[in-house]
Amino acid sequence: MIIRTNRELKERYDELKAGCCFIGMLSFKSVKHRAFIDLLERGVRFFPSALSQTLGHSKVAQTLALRQWMVPNTLIIARRMDLMHAISTFNRLGIGAVVTKEDHMQCGLGVHRWRGVEDVYNQTPSYPLVLQPFVERYTDVRVIIAGDYCEAYTRENKNNFRMNLFAGGTSRLYTLAKEQLSLCHRVMERGKFPYAHIDLLVTGEGHSYLSEIALNGGMKGARITRDELDTIKKELLEEMAGS
Repeated sequence: MIIRTNRELKERYDELKAGCCFIGMLSFKSVKHRAFIDLLERGVRFFPSALSQTLGHSKVAQTLALRQWMVPNTLIIARRMDLMHAISTFNRLGIGAVVTKEDHMQCGLGVHRWRGVEDVYNQTPSYPLVLQPFVERYTDVRVIIAGDYCEAYTRENKNNFRMNLFAGGTSRLYTLAKEQLSLCHRVMERGKFPYAHIDLLVTGEGHSYLSEIALNGGMKGARITRDELDTIKKELLEEMAGS
């Protein structure tokens, strides 16, 4: 059985068993993760995968699973004691300015720059959050990969360290190096992403790190249109479910 809408999924929820497939984004809202666990335990398969849907909606979950490709010393801060330990660690390493990312905020709205971890500690932020060293000079690169389609472009803003276009930035085409494309594919494989919108942080020294990844994202700056990309994604998911 292949289910293609959340309405049908809810109507036939108790009938689903091993071998059944759901194509689409699960929308059980506050009980989504419980539904994922229940259905996965029953052998139901998801396209996009349950892991990719979970990672795509949570910066903390991304850090948990994909930290090896992120800026060194990126941490998950789940409680105040974690911040206390981070103060000691970052001071020992000589790390000054830091960035925090709120878990479910998009478009750069949950990204904050601080002079140091001590400032974060004094503000009593909401947990959990992602903490990482601030990179002074970098290029923000958005990569879109869906099947055989791939494109990349930079996002620049001279008046804001948040480079995304939502914050008023501009874009230009970017040619990915072979190593950068390989990094994207390794991240997608680890997170079981069938397609992805990937943000890379490229330092002034030429090191590339994963910033964020999502199944869907902004299209401003892309050559491909939203409709064209959605068609590719839909065909890819149908092919995966059919196989």
